[in-house]
Amino acid sequence: MCGRFFIDLSPSDILERFNIPGQESFFQNYNITPSQHIAAIRAGDTGRELVRLKWGLLPSWSKTDKSQYSMINARAETVHSKPAYRNAFQQRRCLIPASGFYEWQKTATGKQPWAIGMKDDAPFAMAGIWEHWQQGEQVIESCSIIVTESNDCIRPIHDRMPCIISAEEYDQWLDKGNTKTDDLLPLLRSYPSDAMKAWPVSTRVNSPANNSPENIQAL
Repeated sequence: MCGRFFIDLSPSDILERFNIPGQESFFQNYNITPSQHIAAIRAGDTGRELVRLKWGLLPSWSKTDKSQYSMINARAETVHSKPAYRNAFQQRRCLIPASGFYEWQKTATGKQPWAIGMKDDAPFAMAGIWEHWQQGEQVIESCSIIVTESNDCIRPIHDRMPCIISAEEYDQWLDKGNTKTDDLLPLLRSYPSDAMKAWPVSTRVNSPANNSPENIQAL
């Protein structure tokens, strides 16, 4: 799964990196947690747009504004078929920018947190889906991060990892006109392990209250 991640890009870096016109208020965050509103990139009427979505997908058919299920992650193997995800997978896909994510490794003395990112420290985009929920004047737009089997770099730490979309595949993933499962599912694969790195970090990241660059410093 992917239950925490971080991003240390400036707003201008995100706009430039992902070729997004306009401006959007955005802040660096070293301990992004479920239920927060996170930055996401989706296809707008005139091109890509940077928006804020609540992390934890709320199906459009939900009777209340609180889901009874934990829906921060959707499995790549079933995202196209599960009732809560399939419409969003076909029509409302997004990219979720990140500098890295955290996973916890079980050890004899407890759980050791690790930070995971690219070897060249470049930002990347996780595959996401988003949903629009509305009752009267109340509107909630929310999202899930799609996860798949871990690669060789991450497998010793955790058996799942977020699906990472390559830059040359952004347009294909975001294309609202593309609803073909056979075109989209191949994008949901484990990212090459030789392009990634993992390093142990302090248990301070265990608390969402701790949000600073110290979270990603290697032990």
